[in-house]
Amino acid sequence: MSLKSQFLIRLFLGMIVVPGALFACAGSVKFWQGWAWLAVFLIPFVVFMSYLYQHDPKLLERRMRVKEKISAQNLAQVAGPLIFFACLMLSGLDYRFGWSRTVSRPVPVWLTLFSDAWVLGGVLLIFWVMRVNSFAARTIQVEAGQPVISSGPYSFVRHPMYLGAAMISLANPFALASWIALPASAPLLPVIVLRLLGEERFLRRELPGYSEYCLRTRFRLVPLAW
Repeated sequence: MSLKSQFLIRLFLGMIVVPGALFACAGSVKFWQGWAWLAVFLIPFVVFMSYLYQHDPKLLERRMRVKEKISAQNLAQVAGPLIFFACLMLSGLDYRFGWSRTVSRPVPVWLTLFSDAWVLGGVLLIFWVMRVNSFAARTIQVEAGQPVISSGPYSFVRHPMYLGAAMISLANPFALASWIALPASAPLLPVIVLRLLGEERFLRRELPGYSEYCLRTRFRLVPLAW
């Protein structure tokens, strides 16, 4: 299948499946927190993926690949989307049935808006990574001629794309006004940690200069912490 066909199919599915799952579970289109979240998460991704299609199709092709060469990493490829949709659907159901309002106070509006900004920050960080590193594939691999990237967000942490994903994962439940969805979203963090540790072992073996980069850039995921 051509890159254009893959891109259009995934774009169409993303714009239908994600909002559809959210609002079907919510049982109403009056779920304003859902619309706000779509504005800071889905719309920027659609715009940026369209930009890549025009200006960096090689990177877009790398982002389309899902089959891992390292079999142990296939778990992360499966677990990530499952956790994402579990959080999404649970948030919608929470809006419909009012679980968070029953067990606690509703998520305050200020926290929802702050979390929307946090989600957008994670999305923009991921975009920054892809602008700096055209080899930022979705799967763990090393290609011929691939350099070690140490500029931009890579000067702060070794895995800035995973940092962006962690920011989004932690903020999504609050952006969608659901205390209940937080336990569903939180498991993505250990999945990210296990994946990046495996990725580091692979890159130290296969990517010349990566071990030296790790010595220069101390923190893996969180600046000044780890």
